Amino acid sequence: MATKEVKLPDIGEGVTEGEIVKWLVKAGDSVKADQPIAEVMTDKATVEVPSPVAGIVKELKAKEGDVVPIETTLLVLDAAAGGAVEKPVAATGGGVTKSKGFAVEKPAPAVAMAASPAQSSSIEIYPPAADSRVLATPATRRLAREMGVDVNVISGTGLAGRVTRDDVVKNKGGAGAVAAGAPSWAPVAPRMANSSTQPNAEERVPLRGIRRKIAEQMQMTKHIVPHFTIMDEANVSELVRLREQAKAAAEKSGAKITYLPFVMKALISTLREFPMFNASIDDQAGEIVYKKYYNIGFAADTPNGLLVPVIKHADQKTVLEISREIVELANKARDGKIGLEDMKGATITITNIGSVGGSYATPIINHPEVAIIGMYKIDWKPVYKTTEKIGEFVPTQVMNFSATCDHRLIDGAVAANFLKAFLRRIENIGQLVLDMM
Repeated sequence: MATKEVKLPDIGEGVTEGEIVKWLVKAGDSVKADQPIAEVMTDKATVEVPSPVAGIVKELKAKEGDVVPIETTLLVLDAAAGGAVEKPVAATGGGVTKSKGFAVEKPAPAVAMAASPAQSSSIEIYPPAADSRVLATPATRRLAREMGVDVNVISGTGLAGRVTRDDVVKNKGGAGAVAAGAPSWAPVAPRMANSSTQPNAEERVPLRGIRRKIAEQMQMTKHIVPHFTIMDEANVSELVRLREQAKAAAEKSGAKITYLPFVMKALISTLREFPMFNASIDDQAGEIVYKKYYNIGFAADTPNGLLVPVIKHADQKTVLEISREIVELANKARDGKIGLEDMKGATITITNIGSVGGSYATPIINHPEVAIIGMYKIDWKPVYKTTEKIGEFVPTQVMNFSATCDHRLIDGAVAANFLKAFLRRIENIGQLVLDMM
């Protein structure tokens, strides 16, 4: 049998490396051409890597949890004698999907991303594209680009010379490190000894896959974005009545309506009044990017972690259309079949913590967005109302809302006015929906 090295293919979308989340084969296994051999997580998606030829697995060249550059050998096969002609390898799956037969044509990447390492030095961009031989996670490479740091010239202090976030931060503004004794922005807590006398009092599991990507994204966002949160409550009695009426009508057509589509409509109307909330900051160009479209992300809790599907052009869709799309995307996310395109392009995000419980929270912004809206559980509350003659406490249904903002673009007074305008629309949701018809 001939020996064949199976390498991590170029997945496209500017991806330079991937994390091996799970091996689907082991040494000694027989594999067919196009059979998936490993699940690989990138900044963009989880994909399955197929074998280009049939054969027997001779050796796995990496471990689960390893982050490897493209063109790295994943495993070695004893290829079947006289086997079929080798097929080009393309990672399957468009997001956290695991469907086979991936054959979607992708647009050519920008020139800077398409250049090979040998060519990158001649392209007039800064920082230069990272050489694929430089060991650094996708999140670290992205942080380096945003901070204007060239990872190609950094001496990594991580395992096997990997460039870490601390290395990037220390090299901001030049090759020099931060002053001696200055604390890093993401210190690593010392490993504490287990003082318990009981056996098996602790369990350690690898931080990998989507959980690792979420950790990297959240840590990077908290480092870049100065967060602040403003909160208030709204009388949602009218919202509850309207949703109940719409729910009965929607069920006849097989649809399910939650509060989220109505909140999206109120949010879009408010974004038109406060366009800085439907924007992002281009850190490299030093520009504010105002979006003229309304793509609303919503947080979906899945067995694989928190994902953010996006309702594209939500302003052009009815409440019923948005409801159907929310259910469809949430189901795809929970089943691990959501595609990359379904999670791209959000201009602002809503997190519905109230569907689980909780009165208030301080969500983390989904960078590069500049705000995230939180909606919480509905409670009954006695609200004091007065007429010309008497005053009385009236049982009222209320919901708390929060707006977490990027203080680089949004000031406190602006956020307060935004939330007030948003809650006014929530409390008069019937009129808002009529105005949209």
